[in-house]
Amino acid sequence: MAIDILVPTLGESVAEATVGKWYKKAGESVAKDELLVELETDKVTLEVNAPEAGAVSEIVVEEGGEVEVGALLARIEAGASGAEAAAPESPAASKAESVPEAAAASTPAPTPVSDGSGPAARKMMAENNLSSSDISGSGKDGRVTKGDVINALNSGASRPASSEPREERVKMTKLRKAIAKRLKESQNTAAMLTTFNEVDMTNVMALRNEYKDLFIKEHDTKLGFMSFFTKAVVAALKELPAVNAEIDGDDIVYKNYYDIGMAVGTPQGLVVPVIRDCDQLSMAGIESELVAMAGKARDGKLSMDEMSGGTFTITNGGVYGSMLSTPIINPPQSAILGLHNIVKRAVVMEDGSIQARPMMYIALSYDHRIIDGREAVTFLVRVKQIIEDPRRLLLGL
Repeated sequence: MAIDILVPTLGESVAEATVGKWYKKAGESVAKDELLVELETDKVTLEVNAPEAGAVSEIVVEEGGEVEVGALLARIEAGASGAEAAAPESPAASKAESVPEAAAASTPAPTPVSDGSGPAARKMMAENNLSSSDISGSGKDGRVTKGDVINALNSGASRPASSEPREERVKMTKLRKAIAKRLKESQNTAAMLTTFNEVDMTNVMALRNEYKDLFIKEHDTKLGFMSFFTKAVVAALKELPAVNAEIDGDDIVYKNYYDIGMAVGTPQGLVVPVIRDCDQLSMAGIESELVAMAGKARDGKLSMDEMSGGTFTITNGGVYGSMLSTPIINPPQSAILGLHNIVKRAVVMEDGSIQARPMMYIALSYDHRIIDGREAVTFLVRVKQIIEDPRRLLLGL
C-alpha cells in the first residue's frame, strides 16, 4: 500500500518551507518513525518521519525545493523492502551497467565527499579536490558546512590554484530571510536608541567561583552568569514596567509576567528561545532551561511555541569577544539588553586607588516611543547595582 508523505502543519502564520535534507533515497528501506527529511521554515527546522515501515518508492520534491502545507513530499510503499520499492531503471542506467568492467576500471573515481555535507559544501570540496575527511565539520551531527570548507582552504588545505571560484551565489535560507526581514522591520518601526553602562564583575565572579562546585553537585547544572543577569533584569523590569511592555496600535500593553528571550547563535542563524516565568524560577532552574534551549537551538529542534511570546530579550555578544554593541530590539518587545566580554581595566576606586578590575560593558537598546531616557538609564543602573552586589537578590533590593 502506497502512503503519501505530506508537508505537516508548520505552525502559526507559517505557510511554506524549504526541503533541507533527505535522509533516505528512492528505493531505500525505512523503519517506522525513522527520519525521512528535514524541512526548513523561517523560524525552525522540522523533522518528517516515516508513519509506517516500508520503502521509499518516490521522492517528489528534491532538496532546496519550496513546499506548502499539505504538499506531497514523497511516497512510501508500506511493508516493502528496499529492492521491491526501487523505481525502474532508466535506459541510460541499464546502458551504463553494460559497460565492460575494463572500461569502467579505466575511468578515474571521483573525489569522495561526505553525504552529510550540504550541497554548497559538497560543490566547493569537489572544486578544490577536498574530502570530508580533510575537514572538521561544525554543523549538526558533524556535518561539513560551506564555512568549514572556507576555513579549511584559508588554513592551507591543498587545492589547484586555478580552480577557486571568485564568487559563489547561494540562496538564502528561510530562517536567514526571516531574520533579515524582522531586523529591518524593527529598525523601520521603533524609535530605537541605545544607552550604556559598565559593570564591575568582581563580586559575582567571586561568588560563582566559591559555589560553582557545590552548585553543580546539588543541581546537576553549571552556575553561569546568565542566571545572575536574568534575575537582575527581572528585578529591574518590576521597578520599570514600561521596559517590559509593548505597543499595540494606540495602546500600551504592560506585561505582569517575565518571559525572557535568550539570543542563541546557531550555524543556521540567530534564534531566540524564551524562558517562561523567570521571576518564579530559581537560578538553577534558569540555568537548566537555558542549557536545554541552547541545545535544541543548535540541533534545530526548537518548536514555534518555544520561540514566541517573550517580553524582553538578553543577548550575549561577549561569548564571541564583543567589547561593545548596539543590539536591535526583537519586536514586538520594547527593549533588549546586550552583554559583552569581561576585560580587566584600570578603575579608580572610591578611596582614590587604581585597581585592575574585571569590567563588562552593558547596553540597553530601547524603543523611545514607550520608554523614556530616565527609565532606560535607571534600568541599567539597577542591573549594575545587583550584579556588583549580588546580595541584593536575597534581600530584594
